[in-house]
Amino acid sequence: MLQELGLDATDERVYRAMLEHPRDGVAALVARLALPESTLRACLDRLSALTLVLPATYQEVGFRAVSPKIAMEVLLSRQQAELAAHQHRVDASRAAAARLVAEYSAPRERAEDAGLELLLGAAAIRDRLSDLAESVQHEIMTFAPGGAHTEEDLRASREPNTAMLRRGVAMRTIYLDSVRNHQPTLRHVDWLHQHGGNVRTAPALPIRMIIVDRRLAVLPVDPAEATAGAVIQEGPGTVAALCALFENVWVGASPFGTAATRDSHGLSSQHAETLRLLSQGLTDEAIAKRLGVSPRTARRIAAELLSSLGARSRFEAGVHAVQRGWLPTTP
Repeated sequence: MLQELGLDATDERVYRAMLEHPRDGVAALVARLALPESTLRACLDRLSALTLVLPATYQEVGFRAVSPKIAMEVLLSRQQAELAAHQHRVDASRAAAARLVAEYSAPRERAEDAGLELLLGAAAIRDRLSDLAESVQHEIMTFAPGGAHTEEDLRASREPNTAMLRRGVAMRTIYLDSVRNHQPTLRHVDWLHQHGGNVRTAPALPIRMIIVDRRLAVLPVDPAEATAGAVIQEGPGTVAALCALFENVWVGASPFGTAATRDSHGLSSQHAETLRLLSQGLTDEAIAKRLGVSPRTARRIAAELLSSLGARSRFEAGVHAVQRGWLPTTP
């Protein structure tokens, strides 16, 4: 009945049983449905990823089924999101075609009606950033996700950075925590500090972004492919909101040179962020991209979390994390 919404027959049986018998635990559901425990736990993992099963608010059972009304809204919203993602891929294809045309015409276009400057292709982005580096007067704030940068890119950035710092430009940059294990980046950050730059790190960053003099922001057209295109946003309201976002992340970020800290549960920032992303159903590959690490490292961190929580599956890890207070409970 619910196959059109992404559930197979076994998942639907488990979900219906949990609705009808909300206080059944794993053992009771295994007996009631005559399913192997491994099959049931796999179903619970899939239902949890679809947000149809959540940690329970009472202690005797570690999970509960979401009400059908909310569940159907979630599933329909997911399908709408998939349709939107498909449309995004279509739009990306159109953008790729536009970039090809742009290579043989104007490398930079202005979207005057929207108050945006559109840059297509890595060369156009690089040239415009060079112009901005020469014109910045007071401050430049940067989110630099994506993990470690190549030594060549780091060296190439020193000349414009030196010119800005000599003019008294305040330079604040937030990298991912993962760059703390990359020696070329560590040397570059040390160089920045010696010349007056200020660097912090965070476990994850919302987007790649450069804000110049609090008057314009450079953002990627496609966050998954930063070199494909960028927009320069000069709308005062939007830029003010992006400045507030930067300041909020800056306050919570760790200054470079300080020892890595752990939260009240003994979790490093990377482990705490991985747990949060796991609870949202992200894959190892998606988590790796957010943290700026390899998929292998993301899998290792996830395995360490499951071991610390004494969990045999990611669903069970989410239940235990909520029970221990490592994740907020669902209202």
